[in-house]
Amino acid sequence: MISRFRQTWAFVYRDYELTKRYWSWVVVFTVYAVVSGASVALIGVASNDRKLTLTLTIGVLFWSFLSVLFNEIAMSIAFERWEGTLEYTFMAPVSRLIHLTGVSLYAAAYSTLRAIAVLGGLFLFLDLDFTGANLFGLLIVLVVSSVAFVGLGLIAAILPVMSPERGAEATNIFQSILLLISGVYYPVSVLPEWVQPFAALSPATYALNASRKLLGVETMTPDGKLIGQSLASVQSELVTLAALGLLLVPVGLGVFGLAEQWAKRTGKLKRTG
Repeated sequence: MISRFRQTWAFVYRDYELTKRYWSWVVVFTVYAVVSGASVALIGVASNDRKLTLTLTIGVLFWSFLSVLFNEIAMSIAFERWEGTLEYTFMAPVSRLIHLTGVSLYAAAYSTLRAIAVLGGLFLFLDLDFTGANLFGLLIVLVVSSVAFVGLGLIAAILPVMSPERGAEATNIFQSILLLISGVYYPVSVLPEWVQPFAALSPATYALNASRKLLGVETMTPDGKLIGQSLASVQSELVTLAALGLLLVPVGLGVFGLAEQWAKRTGKLKRTG
């Protein structure tokens, strides 16, 4: 167990050092996330609609967390290819479960800190007051939904393995589809009827529905006071998120394993583009 923990921690520490090396990119993308998020949330301010402002804000914050979590895992293979370490990692005497667990743990920590930074930045542009919101419930939703997004990230991570040239770009398409169908900034009901069934397949749909209930957006008083609902009110969303997590993580590991075997047979690991 100690050996496995040290191996897992090694991957966490490696990704941390990689982030430090490109700290300027972190600053640029965080500032971009704050500015773009504020641009979205200010639509509600311009409409003089506090409910719309909070709906957009919670969408910005949760998508900031979930998209970064997904992207860090999905792009981990592309990062290794750019660094020239992909072949060494895949040939190292370390189980793929330990490797991907380390990557996922770091992605969760990084995306949490990034979301906190975005929230702090939004306070510079918006008059936010979360008094009355069920913040503990929001934290529970965040943790449960993270598992499902880890599974999606593992599935998307096979794209850079399969295509050294365009796999990284394909993960962005995957992410944009999730953004479209999950109702991040609008109700799923406004989507075309043929698109709405796909929203039921996205973990973000349930995470956002639960978050808005716990924040108190749906039960806001006429004077704008938040009345966050209890965890019991989002039991169905939590159960669905947990079920998706239990399904997607094993599927993601299995699909990734098949993609790895295929890449080794066809010599894709050696290719750098």
